[in-house]
Amino acid sequence: QVQLVESGGGLVQAGGSLRLSCAASGRTFSTYAMGWFRQAPGKEREFVAGIRWSGGSTYYADSVKGRFTISRDNAKNTQYLQMNNLKPEDTAVYYCAARGGSHIFTTPSVYDYWGQGTQVTVSS
Repeated sequence: QVQLVESGGGLVQAGGSLRLSCAASGRTFSTYAMGWFRQAPGKEREFVAGIRWSGGSTYYADSVKGRFTISRDNAKNTQYLQMNNLKPEDTAVYYCAARGGSHIFTTPSVYDYWGQGTQVTVSS
């Protein structure tokens, strides 16, 4: 079992920045590929960014490419999502996810573990 706890969400004006953190506990964090997803009211959960277990490879949704950066610190069992130049359309609940294996997938159903989510609200 892996437990994931997100933090760092909040209210920010358009153009601002936030840094989300996801602390993991349980089984060996470094053997899991990690991802960030988000879900806005009335919409499906969507992929935002993913990172391989080694941290050497990342992948982003087109909507956040160039603005968001995913990273991980396996020594601290933590992954991060640095969000810059935030837009009102980035408003959503952001979820941390983990799956066994090294590859990144954009489909929520293949992820084994999920955090409880953290709200990000961007005002115009």
